[in-house]
Amino acid sequence: MDGANLFDYREVVGPDVIEELTILASHVGGRTIKMVNSTAVGGGVAEMLHRIVPLLNELGVKVSWEVIKGDEPFYEITKSFHNGLQGKAQIFSEDEFEKYLSVNRMNAKEFIFEEDLIVIHDPQPAAMILHKSNMKNRWVWRCHIDLSRPNAQLWQFLRPTIEKYDAAIFTSPLFSPELAIPQYQFFPAIDPLDDKNRDLEESYIDGVFEKYGIPRDKPVVTQISRYDPWKDPVGVVQAFKLARKYVDCRLLLVGDKAADDPESDKILELVRNEAGNDPDIHILLFSPSIPLEINAFQRGSQVILQKSLKEGFALTVAEALWKGRPVIGGAVGGIPAQIIDGHTGLLVHTVEGASLAIRSLLNQPELAMRLGENGKRRVRNEFLITKKLKRYLLLLLALDKPRGTIFLD
Repeated sequence: MDGANLFDYREVVGPDVIEELTILASHVGGRTIKMVNSTAVGGGVAEMLHRIVPLLNELGVKVSWEVIKGDEPFYEITKSFHNGLQGKAQIFSEDEFEKYLSVNRMNAKEFIFEEDLIVIHDPQPAAMILHKSNMKNRWVWRCHIDLSRPNAQLWQFLRPTIEKYDAAIFTSPLFSPELAIPQYQFFPAIDPLDDKNRDLEESYIDGVFEKYGIPRDKPVVTQISRYDPWKDPVGVVQAFKLARKYVDCRLLLVGDKAADDPESDKILELVRNEAGNDPDIHILLFSPSIPLEINAFQRGSQVILQKSLKEGFALTVAEALWKGRPVIGGAVGGIPAQIIDGHTGLLVHTVEGASLAIRSLLNQPELAMRLGENGKRRVRNEFLITKKLKRYLLLLLALDKPRGTIFLD
């Protein structure tokens, strides 16, 4: 149901939530926002912006969305920035820093920043703040990754730039470093009415599995994520192999390829090597993925994994919980905000822990069903797009009177 309007959500969240949004929007007035990120497709940020932008516009907040341009060396550098900000030990050269700054400088010359609020997403376009010319508008850096233990050299380089923003937004207080600017925290969200999350006919689900040659003769355990070392797809294969010694099942790994992620091909090769010729392991790569098919894979699976080693939020967890599926997640980043261990899913720390969790859920269908039902209720209360709309409206009001770190609820 792409292109759903605001009032279509009443059936999901109730009319009171929609009324609250319209009242908040009336207080915001005719303010304007520009969103800037590094890719139009692939990854959770682009997915959210595709729906947040038109819905905010419908509420009367004029929002535009720009995507920066860069060459392959730039995206290789910013991928290493992403890893470094999440704690990977590595050394960066002055040439890498200069390349990063020069691409940001080039993009800043192409953009016009006249909106009341400029929201810059993640490290790739963060240095555009250095070229701010309109002193009246507010700039906010939205960081979707875990900055609790950043690479010291990289953070020494980036921190002075980040502190030029009027504020920063983090997914969790656990992610945020010490900064000399106000900080806000709010969660990402999923759209229950888009193709990736809406209800599907069982016949369509069957057809998707048949299309890709994945039999449903036994339980299917699935992880849907980029082929990224932090998502630990190799560890997923290892956990599956351990679990299958005790319970018969299949593994499905599904990933797409984002324009700003040059590392995925290398990780995919490692995954294929780990899987070998095992007929029960199915590995798919989409570029880009088809939302309806991703939806079908989640709904047609008995267990969903998100065995991340580092994580920003992991929208795939909320997506699977919304479908009532039991989810096993790495106890990192924003996953514990979604999975309350033993209540809305299972949290794990190791390959062996993930293997045991797979066995537990497949051997205890009543437990799996209960976790899925509880998880869906949690997503309805906290992680739907209507909650995110509310937080953006509150942000516009909060920036008028910044008071340090707050949670926009």
